[in-house]
Amino acid sequence: MFSARRCIYLSRGNIQQMIKRFIGKSENISEHDYIVVGSGSAGSVIANRLATFNNPDKSSNQVLLLEAGPSDDTWKIKMPAALVDIVKNEKYSVCYETTPQPNANNRVFSWPRGKVMGGCSSLNAMVYMRGHPYDYDRWEQEGAKGWSYADCLPYFKKSQTHQLGGDDYRGDSGPLYVSRGKWNNPLFRAFVDAGLQAGYQHTEDCNGFKQEGFGHFDMTLKNGMRCSTSAAYIDPIKAKRNLKISTNSMATKVIVEGSKAVGVEYKQNDATKYARARKEVILCGGSINSPQLLLLSGIGNADELRKLGIPCAANLPGVGENLQDHLEVCIQYKCSKPVTLYKYQWKFPWNMVTAGLQWFIAKSGAASTTYLEAGAFIRSSAEAAHPDIQIHFLPAVVVDHPQKFGTCHAYQGFTGTLKVTSRGNLKLKSTSPFDPPLINPNYLQTEKDVVDFRTCVRLTTEVFSQRAFDDYRECLLDKNLKLSTDDEIDSFVRSTSETAYHPCGTAKMGSENDKSAVVDSKCRVLGIDKLRVVDASIMPSILSGNLNAPVIMMAEKAADMILGVPPLPKLHVPVWKPNDPTKQR
Repeated sequence: MFSARRCIYLSRGNIQQMIKRFIGKSENISEHDYIVVGSGSAGSVIANRLATFNNPDKSSNQVLLLEAGPSDDTWKIKMPAALVDIVKNEKYSVCYETTPQPNANNRVFSWPRGKVMGGCSSLNAMVYMRGHPYDYDRWEQEGAKGWSYADCLPYFKKSQTHQLGGDDYRGDSGPLYVSRGKWNNPLFRAFVDAGLQAGYQHTEDCNGFKQEGFGHFDMTLKNGMRCSTSAAYIDPIKAKRNLKISTNSMATKVIVEGSKAVGVEYKQNDATKYARARKEVILCGGSINSPQLLLLSGIGNADELRKLGIPCAANLPGVGENLQDHLEVCIQYKCSKPVTLYKYQWKFPWNMVTAGLQWFIAKSGAASTTYLEAGAFIRSSAEAAHPDIQIHFLPAVVVDHPQKFGTCHAYQGFTGTLKVTSRGNLKLKSTSPFDPPLINPNYLQTEKDVVDFRTCVRLTTEVFSQRAFDDYRECLLDKNLKLSTDDEIDSFVRSTSETAYHPCGTAKMGSENDKSAVVDSKCRVLGIDKLRVVDASIMPSILSGNLNAPVIMMAEKAADMILGVPPLPKLHVPVWKPNDPTKQR
């Protein structure tokens, strides 16, 4: 079936020679049922479900979980407001950079990704957003059979315990705790009121019946602390003897014997180690590391592998292609009242100390949230089938996500388009697993993306011009900034846009007849037995929202596939549609 995808591969003799290198060093060889590479938003979920499953013969699966970074046992990860100290901290993050982007003033974009237990769920801003139901129906149309919204909703619910309790859309008994903010800042109410004054609607739950509108955003917070996938799925089962967690262990190659994955080579500190899988290897390294590891293992475009001298195990040209990401810009206003988070910056050490002590003592107060508690999803036009613009509101100003702070009381909206049409790619820089790959997202490559951003900026500034902000809006923070003409907006977007940290699509899921597909609808790598990929890299197309919650859902669903248990029954629920399809709002 896969003869067209196959080329040169490692023989059994190659494997035996590799193992012989470790004779006399038994501590460097281990054997397990499953090897999970990466403990992030997907890997922690997969490891939990495999390790806690009781096989029909009453045996337990022996699971090895490899994590390239350290433990997440630090207050900096647990404290929500400490996000600014960890997102680019090289102890917990790989600070990738893109190639210069020709359509964004040749700027190089920073792409930090998690390198710690919990992966990006230990570094992110903790916004829990599922995307729109139509996104998943589109996935199925794109070849991801069995991934419609009705198929996915049961797994969203399975993963979740929502602070407000369960309903047709929310879960009430899953490992991941999801909560709402306390809305202690008056600017949250001003933002939602401004949306209503602009003619948009309120939404009670943008992850439920109606995504469209202004309202609360859900967050992965529990009792004032970050609820990463490591905290939710791994901490409760750390003591299980059939789960081995190996931190500071970077996978360097998937070992392929014939057409079957049999193990993983990895570096732990300075030692090279080898782990053999009796059942399967599951890659959960994310949209950068998973395709990079596939390519290093000889799974990718045969012509490009040949140029690097890498023996090809499976000719899959789609590996590293189809790269998509959300861009966003910050629209910032100086605030005329001292109600923003400016008072908690380094210029006011007493306030910072007080907030820190309140969190350490009671897990409450200013340090117990990231303040992305309100936001909106709107449509750019009446023709849009569902929201294609997202706004995250913040009662403060941060620049460079979020390495630089404002110098006065101010607030901002992170705003960006959701239906990205530009496509980029990821390629190996060298055969060394320690060299970062060449990442080219091709931002603003298409005219449609440029035009969509003009609409996005205009609609967002219209919201901030409403009378609800009259008591707080002094002026645009940059008094010289003009956002009226197409050229002014284009210049603003090309010079200030930043990633929303949503890379995906680099190991696309699709049908076996799709030459660009890398995995099938059960997450199995085409042409290689016993090897799966489960993370954002397998998304056929980008979703209408943040990606952390969807990846957790995907891992829950994939775990059932790996274990061979029947999928949860489909859930058919109503989805809101505009009352007047001829109007944008």
